[in-house]
Amino acid sequence: MIHTRLSNGLRVVMEQIPTSRSVSFGIWVKTGSRNESDKSNGISHFIEHMLFKGTKRHSAQDIAEVFDGIGGNVNAFTSKEYTCYYAKVLDEHLPIAVDVLADMFFNSQFDVTELEKEKNVIFEEISMYEDTPDDLVHDLVAKASYGTHPLGHTILGTEDNLASMTPDDLRAYMANHYTVENTVIAAAGNLDDRAIELLERHFGSFAARGVESDDKEPDFLSELLFHEKQTEQNHICLTLPGLSLREHNLYPLILLNNAIGGGMSSRLFQEIREKRGLAYSVYSYHSAHADSGLFTIYAGTAPKQTEEVLKVTLELLSNVKRSGLTPAELKKGKEQLKGSLILSLESNGSRMNRLGKNELMLGKHYTLDEMLHRIDAVVMDDIDRMIASLFAQPFAVAMVGASVEPLRDFRRDALVTV
Repeated sequence: MIHTRLSNGLRVVMEQIPTSRSVSFGIWVKTGSRNESDKSNGISHFIEHMLFKGTKRHSAQDIAEVFDGIGGNVNAFTSKEYTCYYAKVLDEHLPIAVDVLADMFFNSQFDVTELEKEKNVIFEEISMYEDTPDDLVHDLVAKASYGTHPLGHTILGTEDNLASMTPDDLRAYMANHYTVENTVIAAAGNLDDRAIELLERHFGSFAARGVESDDKEPDFLSELLFHEKQTEQNHICLTLPGLSLREHNLYPLILLNNAIGGGMSSRLFQEIREKRGLAYSVYSYHSAHADSGLFTIYAGTAPKQTEEVLKVTLELLSNVKRSGLTPAELKKGKEQLKGSLILSLESNGSRMNRLGKNELMLGKHYTLDEMLHRIDAVVMDDIDRMIASLFAQPFAVAMVGASVEPLRDFRRDALVTV
């Protein structure tokens, strides 16, 4: 791995893979919905869209045609804590990709006509999201967990907020957050010694300066939120406080998640779907932020089966709390985690994502051998401590469905008293 800085201090992390014929390249910015106020919620995602809408040199159509013309892909995404603009191209076309992405990053015009058109595009995206209850419920449970803290914000924002945003609002937000300190360049693939010179040429004059935001750690709120919607299923999330990205105990929690609901052989999937046929989709996951995290269980099931699904889920989790995992589950989880980690490294895009996120959010990198060692080092005592910590608070609960009735007798503190 190459870890360096350009002449202006901009961080660059690269991984050379000589056997590849492609390069994945990304510009990572440490800003997302977490950095927004109630009134500006949605602006990070809006900026991400607008950077594709044209510069003085490239129209929106030009940007699309450039990448189609070289057989490459260009895209972007916004999360709660960061935004990434990325491209994957043949190694010989990296100079083109860097040139166009740098032009978008520094010289987007935020034309008023394009701005209004893109607002409508995002209104449609919000409508599509609200028509997808199995997505909507995850935003709802974030709010049930974090309340008014910015981590409880949606990434898309609200129509009212977006409707009032102007080009000057977007430029002012970028001036505060799109800074050298908040930005990382990441690349993986068939890179040569000219790559640093290429990046220096396009990003070396980046001079926007700022200070890293002082984010307030959220409190976990065990609230219950219900969104009424005429659906065929009830979509439910049960959430407990998890761990931050920096926690040394992250691997025990990931292994515990794998056993509870992280795959087709997990307890939730086997008991609720395979043995009882109560749900098509049931799973658990852990989402880690800079200073906090959430462990969430999701299930989508018919209204008449909702209470039974909740009852079986609590019984399963109560058993985990009382008896822990089996040695076979721990062993299988380790192999599953190591396998998925190693397989992900076969993709240039995954390697670039890992480099960019680790540099931006952690400021450090682990080698593959170090990560495998940390996984193998987890013992049953680590799992037991994680179980005791995880089930020490009442659930935050969210449901999207036609009636809140199935939740009326649900005890969010049921596992605390086990």
